[in-house]
Amino acid sequence: MTQAPAEETIDWGPFGRPLFEDAAAKRLSRVGVIDVGSNSVRLVVFDGAARSPAYFYNEKIMCALGAGLSQTGHLNPEGRVRALSAIRRFAALAEGMGIPPLTAVATAAVREASDGKEFQDDVLRETGIKLWIIDGQEEARLSAQGVLLGWPGSYGLVCDIGGSSMELADLADGRVGNRLTSALGPLKLREIKGGRKAVKAYVRETMAQLHDQMGNATGMRLFLVGGSWRAIARVDMERRGYPLTVLHEYRMSARQISKTAEYIRQSDLTELRARCNISDSRMTLVPLATIVLKELIRTFKPKDVAISSYGIREGMLYEQMPRALRERDPLIEACRFVEAKDARLPGFGRVLYEFIKPLFPRANWQRKRIIKAACLLHDVSWRAHPDYRAEVTFDNATRANLGGLKHYERVFLGLALMNRYTSKTANSRFTPLFAMLDEGQIKEAEILGKAMRLGAMLWLTADEEPGTLNWKPQKRELKLSLTEHARPLFGEVAQVRFEALATAMDATSTVAFTK
Repeated sequence: MTQAPAEETIDWGPFGRPLFEDAAAKRLSRVGVIDVGSNSVRLVVFDGAARSPAYFYNEKIMCALGAGLSQTGHLNPEGRVRALSAIRRFAALAEGMGIPPLTAVATAAVREASDGKEFQDDVLRETGIKLWIIDGQEEARLSAQGVLLGWPGSYGLVCDIGGSSMELADLADGRVGNRLTSALGPLKLREIKGGRKAVKAYVRETMAQLHDQMGNATGMRLFLVGGSWRAIARVDMERRGYPLTVLHEYRMSARQISKTAEYIRQSDLTELRARCNISDSRMTLVPLATIVLKELIRTFKPKDVAISSYGIREGMLYEQMPRALRERDPLIEACRFVEAKDARLPGFGRVLYEFIKPLFPRANWQRKRIIKAACLLHDVSWRAHPDYRAEVTFDNATRANLGGLKHYERVFLGLALMNRYTSKTANSRFTPLFAMLDEGQIKEAEILGKAMRLGAMLWLTADEEPGTLNWKPQKRELKLSLTEHARPLFGEVAQVRFEALATAMDATSTVAFTK
């Protein structure tokens, strides 16, 4: 099989040359960060294409460092022991993985506790890790940058809730603007005397102050960051019977949030926790977090609400990225990385995209990037058993850690790749997910899949186009023009696949060969 050509000879088109092999990005290929929060301590090791990294390792230990802080002014003694033990473990893991020095930050509980500095010194002495204690505004900035990792160029309001604090930051033109911090974390709220009524009054007063300080932040898109928000979203999925339990980019309306808050209030939390696979320590904080979320919605009146699984840890990675990498599309960079790692002919995805593109003359840039992603991923699951390859590709697309994808786009991408491997998608175990697409999107995914199925038969090299597809929508005419070099590739199976594509497009078909 012919090797890919030298990079300088390739026209990469509108998506630009891949950056994950550049020196500035390569040093980010495996990065470890520790986040010491008020409720949990977590180690995340990022790996892969730096712009849209995979989670090579991800471990969380619930320590409740901030429990009782309002009364005592000190870190929770038991939580402090647990947290130090967790950091020792994480340091040993990082050493075993051979990753560069860990970046570690501590947030609200450690910065507010009178013994926070002492804990910082203990961590350095026992593990060699420098624990950076960041203020609320820096925490808000890093969380907002985590959102930018998934949505470059985003605008809106980012709300990050931890155990002891809640941060707000506005985004405009892909940059972090005004930032605020507050004591609206559930660990703090449960220490308020006077019951639910007193908590609601305190939340309302504090939220009004935040609104005044944030300025013109009403009616924006709201990005929710933090474990308590994700837990509420998971319960919302359960209440609605939502078929795709991927939290990142999950959308909720104000009405749905209100219904879910009431659903939580009336539910047996132990039973609900088990159904939604939420930890007991997290579930105990959810009722208080729902009070905050309802008031946040009432005060800021967002136009829509999106869950972001990316937050402070991803923001720490984003902080290290060169600007050129930050501006890249995370979806395309990730798909290119997977193609380079797993495809049989890396680089052919770009050729396939150019081959297929004429079939979608009205596609806007959002649709083009999904088509591009499908072409890059069209051959990365070839090692799967042939009987299950279609299912594997769908599962990978819908549940993979890919940034910059709405839920319906995940399903569209998965269905297109499924059609790449099979003509039988009806009565699949994934059928409930297809309901997230309309009939036009289902048909377009079928056409894209069948076009990739045809193109996969016409391999030459990673840079040589086998021919062109010419589509005349008005006349419903589809023409395949192949080079003489590609003629031997157009056998019986390829002809059947071309006819299947034409049938899906309700078109007449012709084949021609050019010199």
